[in-house]
Amino acid sequence: MTGGTTISASPQHGLTDRLARWARGLSGRSEEDQETDTQRPRSGSASSREINRRRQLYADIGDFLFAHDLDLTPINFSVALDYLTGANIGVEKAIRAVMMERGKITNGWIETLAAEQRSDEVTPDSLAAMLDKVEENLSTFTGLMHESRNSAKSYGAALQEEAKELEGRDGEPVLARLVGLTRSMVEKTRQVEGQLRENQKQTQALKSSLENARRAAEHDHLTGLPNRRAFEGVLREEVKAAQENGEMLSVAFCDIDHFKNINDTHGHDTGDRVLKFVAGLLAKASNDRCHVARHGGEEFVMLFRGKSAADTCKAVDDVREDLAGRSLVNRTNGERMERVSFSAGVANVLAFDDPRAALKAADRALYLAKEHGRNRVYLAAETD
Repeated sequence: MTGGTTISASPQHGLTDRLARWARGLSGRSEEDQETDTQRPRSGSASSREINRRRQLYADIGDFLFAHDLDLTPINFSVALDYLTGANIGVEKAIRAVMMERGKITNGWIETLAAEQRSDEVTPDSLAAMLDKVEENLSTFTGLMHESRNSAKSYGAALQEEAKELEGRDGEPVLARLVGLTRSMVEKTRQVEGQLRENQKQTQALKSSLENARRAAEHDHLTGLPNRRAFEGVLREEVKAAQENGEMLSVAFCDIDHFKNINDTHGHDTGDRVLKFVAGLLAKASNDRCHVARHGGEEFVMLFRGKSAADTCKAVDDVREDLAGRSLVNRTNGERMERVSFSAGVANVLAFDDPRAALKAADRALYLAKEHGRNRVYLAAETD
């Protein structure tokens, strides 16, 4: 379509098939069983009751995912299973609390919940903690190597001077042997120096690799934006800077409207392209006083220092209007996509007792925007 922004798409493969096979196992039926199911007599045995129970559970999970407009992903499936079976009390309580407050849950919220529940797994937070410890150990090791290297050089120089003095004394066999021994020690000391230098180079290379790993742990691999963990670190720093300088600080949550429909209609590859496209539009506003991150799923967060909440609403609304006015086209078949838009909620961070309260207020404003029609930006009340 002329003048439209092109988005390529391809069918979703793999994940849906695996989940479907897993679901058939959960229901106790193979593909052949499903084809001949109506021809088989029903049994009142315990085995049949168990099959029916599993079949109903699978249906309940599907209803739960569709009711909340959630993607068919392993994480969403697992959380739904934990909630419906009561297998995880923490998950059940968290979902009930959100449903009472908002009525619905989102893909991004489930990602956050799953990360918090899986404290025994390697998360970005635990990875960062491990990197900190390794860097601390490397720093200590580097200092010891530097000290050892200097000591070795000093020791080698002293031995060389001693050898020169011993060489000046002729006719003393014992001293001649001592000269040979000292020379051997000098050579070994030089070898140690070389090994220490090589170890120091390897340590520097490892530290560089750790820095790359840290950056990777704090960035979203799909959009290239900082992730939620990185944003939380920036938020702490920006709150401190704003308070010290007497500046304003505002936060905005932006969530793509009907994102599940995009995935369902055009495939997850196109959904990923839409995420990257929206991330690019939001990132244009990013600078040292405006930070943009992917908070999870189809949700993004923006932090503005030096802007009032009202000015932040205007800045975010400009991006929203830009996106909603674009004609996105499927590059594969040339078909125009439905209008892509996002809803947003904005809050004045310093008007609340702590930053997390401000984030919750912006999140509630976002859901109000969703409930009132989507494709709009709402400002949270400061008394919230």
